[in-house]
Amino acid sequence: MTPTRYAFIKANWHADIVDRALDGFAELIPAAQIDVFDVPGAFEMPLLARDLAQTGRYAAVACAAFVVDGGIYRHDFVAQAVVDGLMRAGLDTGIPVLSVSLTPHHYQETDHHNEIYRAHFVEKGREAARAALTIGKTRAALAA
Repeated sequence: MTPTRYAFIKANWHADIVDRALDGFAELIPAAQIDVFDVPGAFEMPLLARDLAQTGRYAAVACAAFVVDGGIYRHDFVAQAVVDGLMRAGLDTGIPVLSVSLTPHHYQETDHHNEIYRAHFVEKGREAARAALTIGKTRAALAA
């Protein structure tokens, strides 16, 4: 039987922004079907995503983080490692692992930017939910 639960991992850095992705995700997938997991930052997401996917309990694992440019270009390396790790977790387990990880080049902690990115994360959460549902339907059709 195909799992009907979804895992949602969210990084705690900039939680006021990142948590909005869960809001968007839960607009399309009932909250009662979502298990939420917190990690310190984006870098910790791939390992937990792999572990959750390996359990077989989840139809998909969505991961949300906000990796900002701190002026030393570390964010580029972190963002690439995270996306590569999430892709590998999905390919290694056969469970969709979806990224809602954003790396803006021009983020400033102002009310204006925070509002823009909060709204953006809601939409990205919706997109991840649509992707999870679509992949599930397509894979179910292939198995039939």
